[in-house]
Amino acid sequence: MKLLTQQHRDQLLRNGAVNAARSENGETEADFLPVVKLFTPDANCTWLLSELDPTEPDIAFGLCDLGMGCAELGSVRISELAALRGALGLPVERDLHFSPTHTIAVYASAAWNAGGITENPQALAKAASERSAAI
Repeated sequence: MKLLTQQHRDQLLRNGAVNAARSENGETEADFLPVVKLFTPDANCTWLLSELDPTEPDIAFGLCDLGMGCAELGSVRISELAALRGALGLPVERDLHFSPTHTIAVYASAAWNAGGITENPQALAKAASERSAAI
């Protein structure tokens, strides 16, 4: 299975270009919806990706959870994910049913509270509410 469809790649690159321009202009970066969810079926790792670097499209930005209770926002190489195998030798897969409901920052806040990436609606709503109150 391809980790990224052309549609995913196009959206990730558009998001990356927006934030590259904003960063260059000294503006706050945009907080996008995750575009794709990748996971290891046999190693408890998950990645929610929201951007690709327009100058280095093998580098994605998103929420990375290696299953150790400390998900973090950061960068990962798509080529490394494609080569990665879990404990049983299974490759990274794309969640075909993932439909984002919140921005990457909300998923990150919910993950920090839950000890890992979660799609629990109550946890996401609470994280969204806390972020809104803080802004």
